[in-house]
Amino acid sequence: MAAMAVSATSIPASCSTRGTSAAEQDDAVAVAGQVWTFSQSRPEGFTLDLRTMTEPKQGIAVSYAATQGSHTREQLNSVVRHAMQHYGYVGGWLNSDDGNYYFDSTRLFGETELKDAVAFGKANAQQTAYILSTSTSLPLDGSVAAIAERGTLLVATTGDYRPLSFREADGTYWGFGIEVATQIAKTLGVQPAFVKTSWPTLTADVLAEPQTFDLAIGGITITDARLETMLMSEGYLANGKTILCRTEDAGKFRSLADIDKPEVRVMVNPGGLNEKFARANLTHATLIVHQQNEEIPLLVAKGDADIMITEITEAPYYVKTDSRLAAPLINEPFTHGQIGVLMRRGQDDLMQMVNTAIRRMKADGTLRQLHEKYGLVYAY
Repeated sequence: MAAMAVSATSIPASCSTRGTSAAEQDDAVAVAGQVWTFSQSRPEGFTLDLRTMTEPKQGIAVSYAATQGSHTREQLNSVVRHAMQHYGYVGGWLNSDDGNYYFDSTRLFGETELKDAVAFGKANAQQTAYILSTSTSLPLDGSVAAIAERGTLLVATTGDYRPLSFREADGTYWGFGIEVATQIAKTLGVQPAFVKTSWPTLTADVLAEPQTFDLAIGGITITDARLETMLMSEGYLANGKTILCRTEDAGKFRSLADIDKPEVRVMVNPGGLNEKFARANLTHATLIVHQQNEEIPLLVAKGDADIMITEITEAPYYVKTDSRLAAPLINEPFTHGQIGVLMRRGQDDLMQMVNTAIRRMKADGTLRQLHEKYGLVYAY
């Protein structure tokens, strides 16, 4: 529906005048009539800027307690009057339980002002806020609200997986996944704080009680097994199993059959999908489990092992930084998958926000730029 024009004198420019003169009363009634008409074509609901009679596309809309329960034409006059005296926004929604269309005076926050929106909503006894850009309701008693109030997003990561997640000796983290987590935190209007986890304990850490972090990131493949007990976001990085070997041996290893021999020493880190893949597919090779994933490429380069089972996301970094190493099957991965963000069940509101951040990164080019920065294949 086209936006309806409102005369320049209908609403004060600032929408902050708190007087109740006869002229202002008449203005409120006239504008309320237009809002009422507007609502008839919006069964799905709306948020309306009374100054322009247009629907804003960005922001977090939160209702005032003062206008709760308003659904009649006369009550709408009071809602509009309240909105004109405050921020100039009115929200409407159809209650399917009783068939009434309800109206609220609404305040609009920027989408990075989640903490303020949550505080305002709770002060006004609201159960949800509404994110306009994604047309989604956000529960004010959920994970995202708790993160906003805390002011930090607690991110678990292994810190042993260059170039996705690596922890330096001084405790600082860097990598592709670290930057994705930082963008997710930015979407929530908070700062990221990184928490150490490990591949063998990842699932237990996610499911631990009490909960010790909000999400886990950094080379975590989306699998059916994980989805049975946990939540995972949309994929943000293509992935697949491949190998690292010494440069002089690159011609020897062209298939799994070439690797699956007793004389071939295959090294993996414990507890993750690399070990699982090796045990399932390399039953004849000599399997060596090494505790520190980040040490394995160096051990292969030195000759302490012949093969490292790794991912197409990890292998290019080591080939680029160590001329002794090669990834001869980088373009022919044994498996194909996606890397995503891991969360516990019940955090559906957080998964919604994480997916929103990932989609925005794909749409605005941020994700492509990160792929290029870290030398990763962009597949979106």
